[in-house]
Amino acid sequence: MDEAAEREFREYVAMRQDALFRIALLLTGQREDAEDLLQTALTKLAYRWTKLHLSGSPDAYVRKILYHERISRWRLRRNRGELLTAQPPEVRADDPFARSILRLALADALQQLTSKQRAVIVLRFYEDLPEAEIARILGCTVGTVRSQTHRSLARLRVLCPELSSKVETR
Repeated sequence: MDEAAEREFREYVAMRQDALFRIALLLTGQREDAEDLLQTALTKLAYRWTKLHLSGSPDAYVRKILYHERISRWRLRRNRGELLTAQPPEVRADDPFARSILRLALADALQQLTSKQRAVIVLRFYEDLPEAEIARILGCTVGTVRSQTHRSLARLRVLCPELSSKVETR
């Protein structure tokens, strides 16, 4: 593509990209997919630009590319056998993969607690220490340990909802 044709292509894209993006968004229903679809269509248009801009109707060609690409992607997705859902499927309770995911989620949630909250949770549930021992280690009262445990568990349930059924209070 020569300089003049490239400049005309860039002007066309700048002028028409919003309208073309709306079409792509309506075809896909998701912003990211629409961006990918439009990028593919504009790339294909760039290869044919020198012939198409002379005919005066690149919009029709781009729309045709958008429709055909969308159908192709839909067919590929359908043939792959993948089913996209809003929620992941339920997993077995003894699934090691699910336990790994839960462990990673818990580690991430623990990092978001304050130091004192994290210490109380680790000492109480990982080390399985009694409240009196935790109070002695942290230099506070048993009541403080109880209230910190309660607040920490509540915070963990917010940070990591999948733990709600797994975390038990003693």
